[in-house]
Amino acid sequence: MRKVRPFREWVVKVAQHCNLACDHCYVYELQDTSWRRKPRVIPEESVVPLAERIAEHARTHALPAVRVVLHGGEPLLAGKERIKNIVSVLTSRLQGVAVCDISVQSNGTLLDPDWLDLFRRHGVSVGVSLDGDRTANDRHRRSRNGRSSYTAVLKGLELLRRPENRALYSGLLCTIDLDNDPVAVYEQLLAHQPPVIDFLLPHSTWEHPPPGRDGSVTPYADWLLAVFERWYTAPVGETRIRRFEHIMDRALDGRLAPSAPVEFPVSDHIVVESDLSVELPDSLKAAYDGAAATGLNLFDHDFDTVAGHPDVIAARGAGPAPLSAECVACPVVGLCGGGLRAHRFRPGNGFDNPSVFCADLRLLTTHIRDRVAADAIKWFGRAS
Repeated sequence: MRKVRPFREWVVKVAQHCNLACDHCYVYELQDTSWRRKPRVIPEESVVPLAERIAEHARTHALPAVRVVLHGGEPLLAGKERIKNIVSVLTSRLQGVAVCDISVQSNGTLLDPDWLDLFRRHGVSVGVSLDGDRTANDRHRRSRNGRSSYTAVLKGLELLRRPENRALYSGLLCTIDLDNDPVAVYEQLLAHQPPVIDFLLPHSTWEHPPPGRDGSVTPYADWLLAVFERWYTAPVGETRIRRFEHIMDRALDGRLAPSAPVEFPVSDHIVVESDLSVELPDSLKAAYDGAAATGLNLFDHDFDTVAGHPDVIAARGAGPAPLSAECVACPVVGLCGGGLRAHRFRPGNGFDNPSVFCADLRLLTTHIRDRVAADAIKWFGRAS
């Protein structure tokens, strides 16, 4: 059997439905409709097979640790007893095999003391989605009846910040909207004391381009760089911003030397749906209906079979031609990695394109590279 690159992270769709109706959601509002044909929550009888497949994969590849993200929809709609059972079975099946880090990615509106007590007892961390202050957040993240979700999210975040729960707080996820002031958004998020912030580009393709390009060819880079300068020049570290840290790490680890080979990032995660079908990363649902489907499921296939599937290899960026020729020839591809695969889609030639955010990624990465390199030269100059 051909050697495969193992997975280390599983995104498990424990609930397909959601109590919000976010209009930028890639699951319900973009091109894919597959959620309609799947169980609303993961069946109880599917939890053991799921855990056993993950443990089997970890054992086969001697993985010291694995990560499982309970996702949705809104995962808390699966209910406390079901979530407790999932966590208990995963922990039990992986005991003595690999350390199992379990987290929940939630919209935060349903968090209450009982949820936090459950997560504390089982060591489950919690990430929350929030786009800024009330005005910024309510542009997209409203309930199904159109009401604001902001107050409910704030109550959930207040619980997470309590001393007894603080260790469970894994960070905030924010989708960029150009109508929101970038520095104001950052400072609003910072007020909730997140250990990490992830800023996401709105999922878009060449067929369905991102909003707001009027007047600037790089509006998303401009937005992010305003945040970067505010964050980077702060007198003390305020929080981590993963997107910026990744670019800085790549800029400083030697990959930018002209003689260094370009190393393309390879994804280590895979998605398991509520019917135990195995799918590619969720962002692909922005491309077209069925773009994330593999035709594989955990009743009939193990994760080595999944990892060896041609579509999975390509989507993970591990294939012989993971990026378009234009990307491979680009001098900054080692910094941006070509962007998300979903953002490269164009009808006619599929994913064989640069990202629809290519100009933004080029400006963002080169600005951060040059900023960090100049400061490194100053620092080393003083040290010598």
